[in-house]
Amino acid sequence: MMFVLWIIQLRIRNAGIVDIGWAYGLGLLALIDGIFGSAPAVPRWTLTVTVVLWSARLGTHLFRRVAGKPEEGRYRQLRRQWSAGAAWKFLIFFEAQALLDLLLSVPFLLVCAGSAAPAHFAPAQVCGLAIWAAAIAGESLADYQLARFKRRSDHGAVCRDGLWNYSRHPNYFFEWLVWIGWALFAEPVRWGWLAWGAPILMLFFLLRVTGIPATEEQSLRSKGEAYAEYQRTTSAFVPWFPKRTRGTAA
Repeated sequence: MMFVLWIIQLRIRNAGIVDIGWAYGLGLLALIDGIFGSAPAVPRWTLTVTVVLWSARLGTHLFRRVAGKPEEGRYRQLRRQWSAGAAWKFLIFFEAQALLDLLLSVPFLLVCAGSAAPAHFAPAQVCGLAIWAAAIAGESLADYQLARFKRRSDHGAVCRDGLWNYSRHPNYFFEWLVWIGWALFAEPVRWGWLAWGAPILMLFFLLRVTGIPATEEQSLRSKGEAYAEYQRTTSAFVPWFPKRTRGTAA
């Protein structure tokens, strides 16, 4: 699937479709695990449904953001940096996302393939479902607030609406909580502790690789000092009260 998407981006010159493939790919993997898994039906299909719902929401949100739009600035920057070798480097990038999907889908595989798993929900699984639901609500709200801001504001303005007043990346924070919920859901099954590798890996990518660093570099290029001020006053990841700077009203 990622190879096909890479071929498509060669034609449309918009590498942002890799994000759509990443989101839909995880839902596809969970559906395959659910169909062919041997675990009891209740936990197996509950997990599968949560992943498919998350995948459909995020994938569709990304599709609307990418389809028919110019390529995002962070991908344009990569295209400039890679220059003549951009096509083949993007191929590696797309296939790396496919590998990341496989690694992140370990919790789904553990739950769906665990024939010795509990037939009904364990307390950790109930807690995981509650965290998942809260995280989906928070991420959806953050996406809505940002989309609403973009429709009515100048390109160089910085969004401080709602959750964005307390975190520069509330969508990333709640995305990470989604993976905490799935790791908790996999905790009671055999080898369930391996599922914690998924939120750890997701946190690493959000904080150090393709999440916050790339997004903020592009925001500084496009918004300049306004975004630098936002960085000085607002938590990068975990929502928290903004700092006051000299001359700023309460």
